[in-house]
Amino acid sequence: MPSHVVLVTGVSGALGGRLLSRLGACADVERVVGVDTAPPDSDVLHGLGRAEFARVDIRNPLIAKIMTSAKVDTVVHAAPTCHPAGSGRRAAIKEANVIGTMRLLAAGQNSPHVRKVVVTSTTAVYGASSRSQAVFTEDAELIPATATGYSKDAVELEGYVRGFARRRPDVQVTTFRFADIVAPDVDTVLRRYLSLPLVPTGFGFDGRLQFLHADDALAVLERAVTRDRPGVYNVAGAGVLPLSQAIRRAGHLGVGLPRITMAPVATALRLTRQVHVSADLLRLLNYGCVVDTGRLEREFGYSPRWTTREAFDDAVAGRRATA
Repeated sequence: MPSHVVLVTGVSGALGGRLLSRLGACADVERVVGVDTAPPDSDVLHGLGRAEFARVDIRNPLIAKIMTSAKVDTVVHAAPTCHPAGSGRRAAIKEANVIGTMRLLAAGQNSPHVRKVVVTSTTAVYGASSRSQAVFTEDAELIPATATGYSKDAVELEGYVRGFARRRPDVQVTTFRFADIVAPDVDTVLRRYLSLPLVPTGFGFDGRLQFLHADDALAVLERAVTRDRPGVYNVAGAGVLPLSQAIRRAGHLGVGLPRITMAPVATALRLTRQVHVSADLLRLLNYGCVVDTGRLEREFGYSPRWTTREAFDDAVAGRRATA
């Protein structure tokens, strides 16, 4: 029998919109309400099934009324913009990520019906530097790559989630730290960077990267809704892909530049609106970030079906087919 009433945030994004459709067709979900400040893609709207959409900003007190009136028992927070595709305004992104999360959790804390919260975060919380661990487990210290940026947002976001878990110990909380999500039609800043005809790289650096296929991201989110698997989990495809190999597999050419020139080049790319190469991304490209997914397999019971290399190749092949 259907047993879950689910609220999904961020449904105008690629991940949240697909999750809304997926849960709308799930036999274990009685009702699913998607919220965002903009509607999902037209394809999502035409295939909602039992799902529905409400144009609501999660920073608005109206979100609490929706939770109560719909008797939402499961909240999936898929709204955080951890790897923004465009430049955007830094203050607006931070407001949506951090303040939005804080107010959503406050609404959930006051709801008598909420029994489960699922949050999307990012492996960027571990930072990227010459002193970084070779492989990060979920127990590693969270050190954002920069004092401002999406990695710092994600660390703050997780702090609010831990505070919520302490205040509501009766609620099961699951946090996923996703590697960069890829798919033929998923737009991220890293995708735009690797799509440049000449890809600037730091001379002498070759960061080890991990990718997660969107299909696997959706699968773990659905499983977290329909099964009880609280905890913090790294989620990434098996294996690693050095930056130099990723550039070659994308069919482009890497150009090694002195480290001192990378920041001005990043600024030029941003000003020409080709790609927003942030300080966080520069550190990732130089030093890389690799996570251990053993806990995901042992405790959560899921092993990503796409390896890092397979996920990346599928995204590249799909983009070429539609070009």
